[in-house]
Amino acid sequence: MSLVRNVGTIGGLTMVSRIFGFARDMLLARVLGAGGVADAWQLAFQLPNIFRRLFAEGAFASAFVPLFNRRMGADGDLSEARRFADEVMAVLIPILIVFSALALIAMPWIAGLFANEGMEGDPELFDLAVLMARLAFPYLAFMSLATVFAAVLNSLSRFAAAAAAPILLNVCMVTVLLWGFAQPDSADLRQNVGMWLGVAVTVSGLLQLIWLGWFAARHGFRIRLARPRMTGGVKELFILIGPAVLGAGVYQISRFIDLFFLATLPDGSYTFLAMADRLNQMPMGIIAIALGTAILPSLSRFVAQDKPDEAARLQGNAVELALLLTLPAAVALFIAGSAFTRAFYAGGAFTLDNAMATGAVVSGLVIGLPAYVLVKVLIPSFFARKDTRTPVYTAGGSLLVNIALNFLLVPRLGVQGLAIAGSLAAWCNAGALYAILATKGHYRVTALSLGRIGRTALASAVMGAALWFAMPLGDPYYTGGVLERVGAVAALVAAGGVVYLLAAVLLGVVDKQTIAQLKRRPA
Repeated sequence: MSLVRNVGTIGGLTMVSRIFGFARDMLLARVLGAGGVADAWQLAFQLPNIFRRLFAEGAFASAFVPLFNRRMGADGDLSEARRFADEVMAVLIPILIVFSALALIAMPWIAGLFANEGMEGDPELFDLAVLMARLAFPYLAFMSLATVFAAVLNSLSRFAAAAAAPILLNVCMVTVLLWGFAQPDSADLRQNVGMWLGVAVTVSGLLQLIWLGWFAARHGFRIRLARPRMTGGVKELFILIGPAVLGAGVYQISRFIDLFFLATLPDGSYTFLAMADRLNQMPMGIIAIALGTAILPSLSRFVAQDKPDEAARLQGNAVELALLLTLPAAVALFIAGSAFTRAFYAGGAFTLDNAMATGAVVSGLVIGLPAYVLVKVLIPSFFARKDTRTPVYTAGGSLLVNIALNFLLVPRLGVQGLAIAGSLAAWCNAGALYAILATKGHYRVTALSLGRIGRTALASAVMGAALWFAMPLGDPYYTGGVLERVGAVAALVAAGGVVYLLAAVLLGVVDKQTIAQLKRRPA
């Protein structure tokens, strides 16, 4: 399958999930508002998700996929790969049970580390945050097991099921929020909605596990439960996953540090950052997840087959495609972020001032949008070569930059400073990863590629200028009725899209040779 087709499959289904997630946050803003129960829920939801991203997603997949691919027979024999997956699952289950039990017991202490002034001064609200976190935390165990099935399917180039699985999380949460939206607003309702959201998160984890397990079974992978044994394959996995966890851990440590800084900011800051990140995650999740997931199996095969030129070509195509999609998205959100937050979030318990504050945070976050995507696209080159240490070092350096910038910017700019600090640190990480790949001769940006990237940036700047002049025209409509909001946002998006497309065509951003390269099937 070509890179474009793989990215289209993963990105399209991820987009559906992000749209559901966006609808979820729109309802969340209207039902819970900002501050109080809303901040408590955002904290409760962050805890299992931080650990999930740490253990279950990037770190595990980056170590598992190359080892799994190596065990896939060239003649189609999957018996050794299947045995390896069974061994991994047998060890993973008891680890997750013990870890989850300890976390549930220690939840008051864990939540207390990151509670802001509003929660610390309201014991009832803090207890609610702990309860919601406990209700949601089993999601981590279910999703960690589901990741094994997802990694198997991705290794077989069956990307659709894993890309579609997160939709179940958003469907479960939207169901609870629709029920809450239909009820009369009250403090008791918000508390009940928060508790049921915790239940919905855990239920969604179980559903995703069942979903991915069923698809894996359809492709010949029925995981058989066995006695845990530290086989040679499992030991090799843990040797590789250690640095990968540390690398992911550096990023998640930065998220924990962000929570510490958020705890020093006024009530509502948790919610502003979470709502802004939803807009940032729309393009970042769709593009970064799709590209990073799609290229790792192919890169692993090219490296195993000693085809460095093919690996470099695939890496170059992924970088160009990433910037072609993310640069215009970043410019559009930087210029028009407040228009989107007013149109999508303002209403109900979420005030216009809340929406404007969220828009300011969006502008800070999207400064780093291309860098975050580049990091996701460059890291598979290291993982395919079983180098899980280098990304740890670069992530560690970016963490130090992030902490220093937090101390500098947060006291002056508040939650927006937190967003800007993370964005600048992401650019440091992306630059370091590229420099190391170039130094080792694994990948260098060609003059032709650099020219296309420069033209993409210029086309994005032209679109940004057009949006700058067009956005004020919609001010009376961004907070109007539903049709007025939809019409104003649609007109703004259409104007930006048309200008970018025309500029891209006139500047020759994508030529026939690029399209042909992107459509090539990996050997």
